[in-house]
Amino acid sequence: MELQVLVAAVNEDVEKLAEKMHLETEAVIVNQCEHFSYQEYLYKDKRIQCFSTAERGVGRSRNQALMRADKELCLFSDEDIVFYPGYGEIVKKAFENNPDADVITFNFKVDPSRATYYNQSEKRIRWYNYGRYPTYAVAARTQALHRANVSFSLLFGGGAKYSNGEDSLFLHDCLKKGLHLYGVVDEIGQEIYRESTWFKGYNDKFFLDRGVLYHHLYGRMAKLFSLRFLYAHGYAHGYAHGGGMLEEMSFKKAYALMKQGIREGKERH
Repeated sequence: MELQVLVAAVNEDVEKLAEKMHLETEAVIVNQCEHFSYQEYLYKDKRIQCFSTAERGVGRSRNQALMRADKELCLFSDEDIVFYPGYGEIVKKAFENNPDADVITFNFKVDPSRATYYNQSEKRIRWYNYGRYPTYAVAARTQALHRANVSFSLLFGGGAKYSNGEDSLFLHDCLKKGLHLYGVVDEIGQEIYRESTWFKGYNDKFFLDRGVLYHHLYGRMAKLFSLRFLYAHGYAHGYAHGGGMLEEMSFKKAYALMKQGIREGKERH
């Protein structure tokens, strides 16, 4: 099995990116910048294909990379990921050990403020636990994704109308198409901390966008999951506590904004 890393980048020097990310496998890089061009080069005898585009949206970049993927396995990534030595063999071994797996998520070292998951044991990923994984944690059998015709939303994520959630929607669609998803404990790289391109604080847009996302993820259950989200982050008895988003907005207003987003999602759907 051969592995190809699919990188979504923004304003990067693509000729230096393979070295910066410590790539050991082939890669397809889609770099959002101010022009359109194509180039390729060898890094450690591995082919690095670079597509520069003036189009915006992380979902669009990931779709372009996935469309061009032609190896048996693919691993999604961002420009701020640095891989550990031997990551390619670790990914291939995980698929060998899980022959029915179409998608596998791996662990990465991240800044504690951005940590949303860490696989403590190998497990099947199902409807009740798929929503925590960032795209850069995801590897897949390329043909399984192509056959299922899954892709990334152009409505959500950096550069799109709504701020984030394209990763959860992608895994949601994988499950909907009947693909088998697993999580494994192997840590294969680390994220180099940078300021978020989309997060501007726990403001009105944050909660409204979250409501739109929850409509797409949960349908008629969106309001219930909105309540679950707010309480999980410390809202209780009508007031906020604990810091972070919980100090910036009341429960009543946050929930009202999420419901507004749910209505907006229904109108667009």
